[in-house]
Amino acid sequence: MKKISVLIPCYNEVENVVPMSEAVVKILTEELSQYDYELVFIDNCSTDGTRDKLEEICENNKKVKAIFNVTNFGQFNSPFYGMCQTTGDCTISMCCDFQDPVEMLPQFVKEWESGYKIVSAIKTSSKENPFIRLLRTIYYKMIRNMSNVKMIEHFTGFGLYDRTFIELLKQLDDPMPFLRGIVAEYGFSRKEIEYQQAKRRAGKTKNNFYTLYDAAMLSITSYTKVGLRLATILGFVSSGLSLLIALVYLILKLVNWYDFQAGYAPMIIGIYVLGSLQLFFIGLLGEYILNINSRVIHRPLVVEEKRINFDE
Repeated sequence: MKKISVLIPCYNEVENVVPMSEAVVKILTEELSQYDYELVFIDNCSTDGTRDKLEEICENNKKVKAIFNVTNFGQFNSPFYGMCQTTGDCTISMCCDFQDPVEMLPQFVKEWESGYKIVSAIKTSSKENPFIRLLRTIYYKMIRNMSNVKMIEHFTGFGLYDRTFIELLKQLDDPMPFLRGIVAEYGFSRKEIEYQQAKRRAGKTKNNFYTLYDAAMLSITSYTKVGLRLATILGFVSSGLSLLIALVYLILKLVNWYDFQAGYAPMIIGIYVLGSLQLFFIGLLGEYILNINSRVIHRPLVVEEKRINFDE
């Protein structure tokens, strides 16, 4: 009998973990009863009572497992690590807030059984803030055009992954994994399924400007060179213009064709423009260096505090 693993990362989802576990187990036992299953929650150090709920769920159903992290390891490390702990023939990764439709699980499995190694859920529309969705669309198109890897637009990681792909994740030994980029980078046979993203069932989103910025910078510094190339090209152009302007000013001053005391405005404007460009690219270079530094230090993806039902 084949085994399906369902991974659900969570952080402060006390209102959602019980309904989510019930909904997933119902789908697995009623519509996918020909398969064995495990449901794995990985908790990123919740402080709202989520862990108490998870312990109750695991006590009532030994096929439900839980991993408690010692601290919050971020929105990328924790799900990636959790996927590597699953033991099924395939793993389905989904959020705990019901924005990823539970009803799509049988469709994922059907496509997997037809031969696809990865089944990716693609958001064609969303009930999120229209402005946020616009920013996401711009970001996806930008990173797709900037990267050598053909990034997948409006793909959050929700989908099914064959055991062969999970084994690849284990071999990568990446301290800063970006699953969306990894899925796009490696040539597994993949099926895309479109869906409309719903609103959260309960609670507040954990995403904010910082988390969205973090995701954008991780993808840019991990999968593009355009930032560094742009800094180099604009650096040469700016240097050339600066030297040209300096030469022109010197000539005009020497031949007294120009009142140098009255002509500081262009110089001041140029200094501010060049200074702002320098600061921007210094910051961008800093993001690349931060990425390199984090990889060189190579801290563990996750440090566990506790795991439940993995010995069953």
